[in-house]
Amino acid sequence: MANDQTKFLLSERDIPTHWVNLLPDLPGDPMPPLHPGTLQPLGPDDLAPLFPARLIEQEVTTDPEVEIPGPVREAYKLWRPTPLYRAHRFEHALGTPARIYYKYEGTSPAGSHKPNTAVAQAYENAEAGIRKLSTETGAGQWGSALAFACSLFGLECEVFMVGSSYDQKPYRRSIMRTWGATVHRSPSDRTEAGRGQATHPTGSLGIAISEAVEVAANNADTNYSLGSVLNHVMLHQTVIGIESIAQLELAGDEPDIVIGCVGGGSNFAGLTFPFLRRVLRGEARTRFIAAEPAACPTLTRGAFRYDFGDTAGLTPLLPMHTLGHDFVPPPMHAGGLRYHGDAPMVCALVKAGVVEPRAYRQNETFAAAVQFARAEGILPGPEPAHAIRAVVQEAERAKQTGERPVILFGLSGHGHFDLAAYDAYLDGELADPEFSEADMDAALARLPEVPA
Repeated sequence: MANDQTKFLLSERDIPTHWVNLLPDLPGDPMPPLHPGTLQPLGPDDLAPLFPARLIEQEVTTDPEVEIPGPVREAYKLWRPTPLYRAHRFEHALGTPARIYYKYEGTSPAGSHKPNTAVAQAYENAEAGIRKLSTETGAGQWGSALAFACSLFGLECEVFMVGSSYDQKPYRRSIMRTWGATVHRSPSDRTEAGRGQATHPTGSLGIAISEAVEVAANNADTNYSLGSVLNHVMLHQTVIGIESIAQLELAGDEPDIVIGCVGGGSNFAGLTFPFLRRVLRGEARTRFIAAEPAACPTLTRGAFRYDFGDTAGLTPLLPMHTLGHDFVPPPMHAGGLRYHGDAPMVCALVKAGVVEPRAYRQNETFAAAVQFARAEGILPGPEPAHAIRAVVQEAERAKQTGERPVILFGLSGHGHFDLAAYDAYLDGELADPEFSEADMDAALARLPEVPA
């Protein structure tokens, strides 16, 4: 093992040629998505108004691997492979015998993992002759990534940004506009879905999704693009985990614990699914921890039910842990984790007990992020800071037990556009927003009855 090495790098020749599809390895019988009108199992034709045929194929395929198109791999060369770091200084700061590694996705043009799927989606839509993509964004990482990807493939991009993040993160708007996107504060007055949510001015990802879907559904030359939750998005992100396996082999290590933050599931799936496949096939015994915000605790407090992916009920019903599609989480700085549901594949793994979810409060999360930044130098985004909080917890446990686990976590993006949040924490003025169980119960009570 390279005990003194810090970075483990791959060359452009090592960019994966195939994505890993975990769908055929999932435990239990898969529950199909349902049509929002008929409540019957969804067919590929039902997705055609929003997605191109190739993405629909990737959504439903049971092939264990899917080839990455050449132009997508060529675009990946702009930032992939991303580095794997051994966190020597963080280990020392924590006084832990654990060996800690992190896969850093903040080297992409948009500063996060999101371009891994944005580029793939923009390419397939451009190939299908689509003129424009509409989408939502929370903290702005996904909107930035799709704006970047659309600029590569000559597409227009229209983004509905969650109101609280639109106000908190003006420079995310700036970077989207620089790449040619149009950005609206959501809820907006541009859509029926937005006008119907005017009483929720801070917005939510569910509301913004409704607005973006409405725009795509009403324009034949426009498709919708989602940055998380759906199977094809999870698929595209697995380049993260595939590279991580190769890099840990260079380090001479095998992870005992893999940790990622979860909002919709794309970052977590991208890092963990290649490792999870080995566990599901009996080839490894790795533990997996999904870290989420206590103010929006979908996996830890939500019900496993069929629910809409958006607030207005325009999207298919998905089997997932949910707080209720019209539940509006309190404003918080990890806007990318402020979503009422999660990816069905991630939820199925939690339900099967293969993935352990944990929820953390905002201030303890920022405390971990600052501790990491002072040791490693990289300023984490508020979203992956939740994963860092889980790492601290596991590192402290190792110190108490004397065990020497190998911990891998996903640092899904930098926090350079989140300095107002860091200022609030450092000034002692950062709020710890509360989760309302009563609001969740009321939202769950309004879910549609789904036939057995």
